[in-house]
Amino acid sequence: MRIAIILILLCCSNALWATKQFEYSPMARQAYDNIVELRFQDARLIIAQLKVEEPNNLIVHHLEDYIDFFTVYIGENQQEYNRLYPNRQKRLNAIQDGDKKSPYYLYLQADIRLHWALGGLKFGDYYSTLTEINKAFKLLERNAEKFPNFIANKKDLGMLHAMVSTIPDNYKRIISWVTSLEGTFEEGRRELEQVISYSKKNDFVFEAETYILYAYVMLYFGNEGEQAWSIMQNSSLRNKLDPMSTFVRATVAMKTGRNDQAIKILKARSQNRNFHPYHYLDFMLGQAKLRRLDNDASLYLNKYIQNFKGRNYVKECYRHLAWYELIQGQNESYRKYMEKVKRYGYDFLDNDKSALAEANLGEEPHPAVLKARLLFDGGYYQRAYETLQATSADAMPTDKSKLEYTYFLGRTTHKLQQYEEALQYYQQTITLGRNASWYFACRAALEQGVIYEFQGKKTAAKKAFSNCLSIRPSEHRFGLHQKAKAGLSRLR
Repeated sequence: MRIAIILILLCCSNALWATKQFEYSPMARQAYDNIVELRFQDARLIIAQLKVEEPNNLIVHHLEDYIDFFTVYIGENQQEYNRLYPNRQKRLNAIQDGDKKSPYYLYLQADIRLHWALGGLKFGDYYSTLTEINKAFKLLERNAEKFPNFIANKKDLGMLHAMVSTIPDNYKRIISWVTSLEGTFEEGRRELEQVISYSKKNDFVFEAETYILYAYVMLYFGNEGEQAWSIMQNSSLRNKLDPMSTFVRATVAMKTGRNDQAIKILKARSQNRNFHPYHYLDFMLGQAKLRRLDNDASLYLNKYIQNFKGRNYVKECYRHLAWYELIQGQNESYRKYMEKVKRYGYDFLDNDKSALAEANLGEEPHPAVLKARLLFDGGYYQRAYETLQATSADAMPTDKSKLEYTYFLGRTTHKLQQYEEALQYYQQTITLGRNASWYFACRAALEQGVIYEFQGKKTAAKKAFSNCLSIRPSEHRFGLHQKAKAGLSRLR
């Protein structure tokens, strides 16, 4: 009898041990934290140990997928993407063998699909991106119905709800053919705020990731840069020096006119070789220094060109090097770099498209307007305004430079809170540039909407945002229309 009881207990124990579970155990948490900081080698060592000590913990597939995602997203290497992509289906299959009663069962499948949707977007694989996002969205909605208190669900749904609300109607009609995405900005914002509130009171594995998503949503979709900066200042990322934290903090700083702080953040980042290379940070530092008109900006821009083997911002970087030479008075060097804009990199992103369009046009920017543009982008609004005031529209040699001059007078007076003057310059820009291929008129209409929204003039703001959507420049159109759509969504 005693032997029979022991055998029964052993069988039960073995059956329990054989059950494939999902658990972010302390060891899995340690691996995840390393991955988010881009310490891939350290994470892989922990994952190897995890496979030995917790052989039936399927969270390992989520961890390995994070590594592949960051590798593809940061490196932008097509061959690496093709090599790693088959791992996606293997991991989805493995997860489907797990505990179907766990809230992680559907969530992990959705999150992995989102990883590869974002990865595919880097290479222009739009159909795959949309279908993957749609499948992820449906999985997350199903999971929310089954486990309404599973907080990780709201992290992904919050981002998707906020994002889909800003898609311009002409694109949304196309997207509706292959997806069932729906949601509002406020819905997404509310969900992300619920996650952040939860993480302040509870131990939440995806806390840092949620802060990043929330800051991104507020910065790009909510037109609330100061809120995004406040989020970063109050998050666990505030003082971290790893590449990912550096990227997020510096991005928000640069997008909110805190260029000096962005330079400090980027220069202070850890140079430890244990981190996965993030060459884009060199481009950011070169860009930030150029916006301050620093003489050593080209050092960091050249470093990006020499080391980065991916697709994006190559043309834009060469254009920045050309601008650097032009403001140094080196016109011949400017032209040489603009020729490289034509020859190297891809024209997938708006910035690279704009760089290529400028190179093909063959018109040199007026040095004063270029300096004002760079200073403005760095948040040095008074210096930019004074630079523009030192010349005039009559001194501009081309229609484009005249329009750009008027546009940046609008932008600088706007930031200096001279709103009525800014509105006049914006209107001049719209009148003169509505039918041109450049983005100035479209952006001017968007900024008119921002001013009217700030002043509480909802009707005028809606009219301005709608006007922005009616202008169709050949550069930056999608991004500008997305922001105008977000403005209309906020005013509902």
